[in-house]
Amino acid sequence: MAQHPEAERAPQPSSGIRVESAGAVTTLTLDRPERLNSLDRELSLALIAAVETIGQDPACRCLVITGAGRAFCAGQYLGKEGENELPEDIAQLIRERYTPLVLGLRRLRIPVLAAVNGLATGAGLSLALAADLRVCSDSAWFSCGFAQIGLVPDSGATYFLARILGPGRALHLALSGRRLTAEEALAEGLVATVFPAASFRERAEELARQLAQGATAALGMTKRLIYDALDSDLEAQLEREALFQQEASQTQDFLEGLAAFRERRPPHFTGG
Repeated sequence: MAQHPEAERAPQPSSGIRVESAGAVTTLTLDRPERLNSLDRELSLALIAAVETIGQDPACRCLVITGAGRAFCAGQYLGKEGENELPEDIAQLIRERYTPLVLGLRRLRIPVLAAVNGLATGAGLSLALAADLRVCSDSAWFSCGFAQIGLVPDSGATYFLARILGPGRALHLALSGRRLTAEEALAEGLVATVFPAASFRERAEELARQLAQGATAALGMTKRLIYDALDSDLEAQLEREALFQQEASQTQDFLEGLAAFRERRPPHFTGG
């Protein structure tokens, strides 16, 4: 829920999110650059609704989440002097605004790519971590940020960081509040790739198109298998793989992939 201090001084937002589709790729842009895309109730609920709608769109085969301006997301909007954005019951705020968003993203049966264009702090970091893949601009940086305002990491941060970084490195990031540069995030395994800022959007869009052209039914099953494996024993996971492979083998994409392999040509997957 923590945010970058500059977000507290930002003026009132003029817009919330932009949802744009290009072919099979849908891009969801947090569009409050004057607040560093920090999350208030209106924006959080709009994100939840957008993710739900995208999940019901059969034409969408990859979702990209990014930010407008120089921030990806500065976390929960804490208000500025004289403003009281936070209720007394912060637990309920998390349950209302963040739990459905994180779960909604993880339950999508399509690849979710966080294109981290700038700073990602607090719940903004959690939002990026909830995606399946993360790429970032070489000008981006990451911070857990909660410790600096006397709070604990939330919105899935402890869950994701422990699994991505391991408990030791996760604790170092969470307890110290240190910033990770783009290159440090790459070295830590927090992001998959770093692109130059000048070509970041184009490179991220290219990766999203590649994902959308894949066998997205099988990719969705792969997501579920890998996430389930984190809390599974080997025997149970072997059985789960067998069941999902049976399901994947019944798809049109498998038939197309098999035909393309035998005909020595690139496959043309449709997601079916």
